[in-house]
Amino acid sequence: MTRLEQEGEIAADYLEGLLDIADLDGDIDMDVEADRAAVSIISDSTSRDLQKLVGRDGEVLEALQELTRLAVHRETGDRSRLMLDIAGFRARKREELAELGAKAAEEAKGTGEPVKLKPMTPFERKVVHDAVAAAGLRSESEGEEPQRCVVVLPA
Repeated sequence: MTRLEQEGEIAADYLEGLLDIADLDGDIDMDVEADRAAVSIISDSTSRDLQKLVGRDGEVLEALQELTRLAVHRETGDRSRLMLDIAGFRARKREELAELGAKAAEEAKGTGEPVKLKPMTPFERKVVHDAVAAAGLRSESEGEEPQRCVVVLPA
């Protein structure tokens, strides 16, 4: 078992316990993506229950991801870059952000001016940076957390 697979197993055990305590139904899927463990909680029933674990704008999801990373760290002694998704929230968000990055790149190309986007989390900024790079432009992050944002630079 690789280190990332071990992280995923520890995270899955932790999250199963959490689901039991909260009396929520959900299946846990574990994978390794882009050199990090990726753990998803999915549900066959209505995902309204799982939406409680996502929260407004993913705030609860972010907190649960940090708690899960701490659980992995407690077991392994190593810092984890594990990514948690619940009810497909991050997958949908990734698609929206990739589209936003592509549109901002088009705008920067068209106007020749930098395009500054709204403040984002590190996850969100990474997705936008990747989309801008795929469009052939550069971008950078500026500002301080929690107001850190992406600026798309014209060619």
